[in-house]
Amino acid sequence: MARPRIGIITNLHIVNDSYRTHAGGVMNSEAVAEVSGGLPLLIPADPRLCSVEDLMENFDGFVLTGGRPNVHPEEYGEAETEAHGAFDRARDAITLPLVRACVDRGQPILGICRGFQEVAVAMGSALHPEIRDVEGRMNHRMPPVGTVEERFALRHKVTLTEGGPFHRLLGATQVMTNTLHGQAVIRAGERFVIDGTAPDGTAEAAYVKDAPGFTLSVQWHPEFNAGQDPVSRPLFEAFGDAARAWMDARRPVAWAKSA
Repeated sequence: MARPRIGIITNLHIVNDSYRTHAGGVMNSEAVAEVSGGLPLLIPADPRLCSVEDLMENFDGFVLTGGRPNVHPEEYGEAETEAHGAFDRARDAITLPLVRACVDRGQPILGICRGFQEVAVAMGSALHPEIRDVEGRMNHRMPPVGTVEERFALRHKVTLTEGGPFHRLLGATQVMTNTLHGQAVIRAGERFVIDGTAPDGTAEAAYVKDAPGFTLSVQWHPEFNAGQDPVSRPLFEAFGDAARAWMDARRPVAWAKSA
């Protein structure tokens, strides 16, 4: 049986300080293949190598992964500062128009960490370069030391909107998640609906208002332990269902939980 083709957005990575690669975390591919039931395919995030039109015609859904480089602040109308960290303008040039095209067409997207921020920016939101510096906010960054399991451990609650798409999907109004990000949404665009927040009010779960397809995005990393985690598994399963529906119909298929 054919599996939906899931494009996984990669990050530019330098091996041995000289060899440039487009890399994707193994746990993203595992979550797509083993939980979503899709065929994971890595996308080189560079407009010189592929266009949004190419991607839309050849994939059934997209995972917008996490990554160390941040969305450039010019994309939300602000000047670059040292606090904004490193950037990947080639990835910006692919993902932001890709998000808008998928939202318009109804093609499924799942945003994760930086991917959450990409969906936010594509929908008119602004980011804060270091959310822990905002009064009353906590440190959401990855612990500086520890094993992978320790760094991706569950660290705080996310409170979901009662009756919202995440509540309906996960069956609870509070869930536990990991947290490994420095930047965060500070001002939400009109269509970027925040559906879940951390205890300090930081946006953690969202969807796009009035989108015809699947647009759920999360600030945490559900790809870690996706097959066993009770929050991650339903999220990847629902994304897989949406991608299969797109593969079968090649047109927007209403996904009741996303609106």
